[in-house]
Amino acid sequence: MHGFRRTGWISGIPLLATLWVPSAHAHVGHGTSSWMEGLLHPFGVDHLLAMVAVGVWSVHALPRARAWLGPAAFLLALMGGALVGGSGWTIPWVEAAIAASVVVFGVMLMIAHRPLPRTLGLGLIAMGAWLHGLAHGTEAPPTDFVGYAAGFLLTTLALHLGGVALGLWLHRWQPRTARWSLVGLGGLTGLSGLLLWARL
Repeated sequence: MHGFRRTGWISGIPLLATLWVPSAHAHVGHGTSSWMEGLLHPFGVDHLLAMVAVGVWSVHALPRARAWLGPAAFLLALMGGALVGGSGWTIPWVEAAIAASVVVFGVMLMIAHRPLPRTLGLGLIAMGAWLHGLAHGTEAPPTDFVGYAAGFLLTTLALHLGGVALGLWLHRWQPRTARWSLVGLGGLTGLSGLLLWARL
């Protein structure tokens, strides 16, 4: 239990703290005009939490040689959603759906030691990523979609790698408390998603 407090809660503090970022869940409506905008956009709390969670989950819920499947599914679906959003199509409840995806990813972390069937887990990741991509795409500058997409894909990959690194660290250096750390991290992620939904 002491290990849970030391590693689980401490690991989640930076994620919870990001709720205070002023642009935490702003998507549709703020301007985007460059590669740099795409690079910075995924640092909104909802995107950041989702991407890190996917990386951590993939390490603990998938066979080690298949840990790349979670980030790969997210990146592919993210790009698909962005292409749809960039074409001008969106859904009125996209923000609520994105917040719900953060809650789902939190629950997936909490049960990572008793993982969902691989197809279901990757399907949920792809569904959430498509929604995040849709939000990205609706904000893409009309004249520089490629640069904007390259920016947010690069940041997404970096955040996934950060999640994978955190997952590996827990697995290697905190094997006795890794389960409780995942429960704590997943709980904080899910709670953050609920708070984001309440702010809508």
